[in-house]
Amino acid sequence: MSGDDDSSGWQLTESDPGVFSELLKTLGVPLVVDDLYSLDPESLSALQPLRALIFLFKWLPGAGEPELIGGAYDPSFPGFFAHQTVNNACATFAVLNAIGNIPDLAQGQQLQDLLSFCTDMDPQTRGMAITSADWLREAHNSLSPPVAISLDGLGLPKTSEDAYHFVVYLPSLGSVYELDGLKQHPVRHGTFDERGEGWVKKAREAIENRIQTYPASALEFSLLALHDDPLPSLQALLHSAQVSGDHDSAAVVSQRLEEENIKRERWAFENSLRRHNHFGLLHALLVALAKDGKLDTAAERARKVMKERVKARNAKGEAVMDED
Repeated sequence: MSGDDDSSGWQLTESDPGVFSELLKTLGVPLVVDDLYSLDPESLSALQPLRALIFLFKWLPGAGEPELIGGAYDPSFPGFFAHQTVNNACATFAVLNAIGNIPDLAQGQQLQDLLSFCTDMDPQTRGMAITSADWLREAHNSLSPPVAISLDGLGLPKTSEDAYHFVVYLPSLGSVYELDGLKQHPVRHGTFDERGEGWVKKAREAIENRIQTYPASALEFSLLALHDDPLPSLQALLHSAQVSGDHDSAAVVSQRLEEENIKRERWAFENSLRRHNHFGLLHALLVALAKDGKLDTAAERARKVMKERVKARNAKGEAVMDED
């Protein structure tokens, strides 16, 4: 969950596949993340094997309790589970709670050492150990936009903002579990049939049950798929098709490889923008407008646009804001 009171240096993270995939790369884990707009078999076919689902939602006090969504706490869950002990770290905790329950998964040395160190800890102590890992906090923060201006100490009135939270759904020991670092225990959503859609069917039911606890007009949700990096298998398929002279198959695989590489290039570009501090550019633009005598006009236009936005938000009851 995001917040300002106890972040301990952890910054907000976007619900973006490129951000999560870069974090996984830093952790030395051969998995990637993609957006999911549907859980139908056709949408999931290209993402197999699917390891987990990462669900983002607007956090509301009391919402999502097991008894409301058809699940039950499992205090005896034998897998990996860590409590989120600071704000803004829910994305990384969702990732760790997922990969900590995937057997035989390759991991970077630092991650191996951290998870090994946490093995015999209870969830609360494990969460504290994780948040105290400087290298992990730096990896988490590396894709958060730099803060160029601090408003601390100005005595400005505090406004409450919506809080969003990441949780993970995954199969473990024949059941589907919801791992939420803000909950006391993992939530078990029941067993699943290995045939057909497998564990995804049960996970879809759990997610739909949670969404139904919100107003019908609510749209503050996002779903991400955690799955094996397809590049190695696609490269192997391409080599095999080329060696066997199967030109049609080679063309199909080449197309998929090209699409994947284009996606990685887009992720890299977007992540570079996230890392960059644009304050210098903004300052230069303001100076140029001032020199041309256009700054006052631009400022007045900006005030007008902001007043319109504030009026629209206040009319919807989204926030109470001062037009100044």
